[in-house]
Amino acid sequence: MSNRVKDIKRHVLSDKFFKLSEFKFDYQLKNKQWVTNTWEVLERRDAAAALLYNLEKRSIILVKQFRLPAYLNKHETGFLLEVPAGVIDDNDESPKTAMQRELLEETGYQINNLEKVYDAYATPGGSTERFSCFIGAYDSSMKTNEGGGLASENEDIEIIEIAFDDAIGLLANGDIIDAKTIMLLQHAQIKIF
Repeated sequence: MSNRVKDIKRHVLSDKFFKLSEFKFDYQLKNKQWVTNTWEVLERRDAAAALLYNLEKRSIILVKQFRLPAYLNKHETGFLLEVPAGVIDDNDESPKTAMQRELLEETGYQINNLEKVYDAYATPGGSTERFSCFIGAYDSSMKTNEGGGLASENEDIEIIEIAFDDAIGLLANGDIIDAKTIMLLQHAQIKIF
């Protein structure tokens, strides 16, 4: 823990699906002066994301789904192309297990060969959420169900198998705008394809 932060006080503003808290804390500047800061923090559970790839077909699996926050922030349709991802359910679930569960729910693929490539904070200035990001090879024999998400969660996910080069084109022209997807595509561009 940093010795430049002390006296952290939390006031919970909302505690529904996400927890929004206001934190007041003392922070020591580089010049050794202490100041008091107030920040609002979205306290989200950690999550996992994965890029599925097929070297033989030079293809990947993405999902397309409606994202209300993107729509509210002027995205024309609110439907984003993303890598499959989801929240880690509890402290006992590993990121890899969570990702395997999410892949099965969202894409219908049972992937046992996930390789972790990095952890990243999505928006460290405002949220506690940290993503564990994976890659995994897929082929048609691994497709065990239709995917599309959980009806109990009103998920309406379209599964998109796309040529990797076409996905890079969508990235280059601004049609892929999800940060975790961008980072995993760039990783694949450097390390896989």
